[in-house]
Amino acid sequence: MLRLSILGGTGPEGRGIAMRLAMAGHAVCIGSRDEAKALDIAIDLSNSIGVHIIGLDNANAAKEGEVIFVTVPYDAQCAVLQSVEEDLAGKIIVNVVAPMKFTKEVGAAAIDVEIGSAAQESQSLCSDSYVVSALQNVSAENLEDPDKILDEDVIVCSDHKDSKEIVMDLIRNIDTLRPIDGGALSNSKYVEQLTPLLVNINRIYKMHSGIKITGIEN
Repeated sequence: MLRLSILGGTGPEGRGIAMRLAMAGHAVCIGSRDEAKALDIAIDLSNSIGVHIIGLDNANAAKEGEVIFVTVPYDAQCAVLQSVEEDLAGKIIVNVVAPMKFTKEVGAAAIDVEIGSAAQESQSLCSDSYVVSALQNVSAENLEDPDKILDEDVIVCSDHKDSKEIVMDLIRNIDTLRPIDGGALSNSKYVEQLTPLLVNINRIYKMHSGIKITGIEN
């Protein structure tokens, strides 16, 4: 069992990841700028799944966790990580951020990140941490439904082999999700940019679809 913290854990993606990992037997902490909000959400989630989840502010959540999931909006990523950088040193950061915007013309669209990707940006901000990119393409709505079977793949990218393996094992703990080794952290750019495409596809078909990589045996 690992101690896992979710920065930005009161949003849909953070709540879903917190629920699924707590159901898998890990000690989970939800972090937020507003500790009272984090506590309220943690109580609600704990009651809904019958597993204890705690709520703290982001600073204390960063101290508490051994592995830190970042699920904040992209425009908040820099400020949040800079505020807790010292507490993240030596830890694994799982970056779940997918930079995107919404327009009337096309719906969801990717935001260009100067350094390449949100995951690479987080590694540059937290140089003493081990950043792994994962879970951007999994629907928050599906994660938040404890009865939903998650029969899809999760592409995992990192420049740190051991940290990548730990995160892939965590993903295997979540229902029937299958981790796929996506290579270097620089490949996270392409994974992140799949998310707005999926959002648009899901809007057309009124579904919460994910991705599946064919031809790879379990």
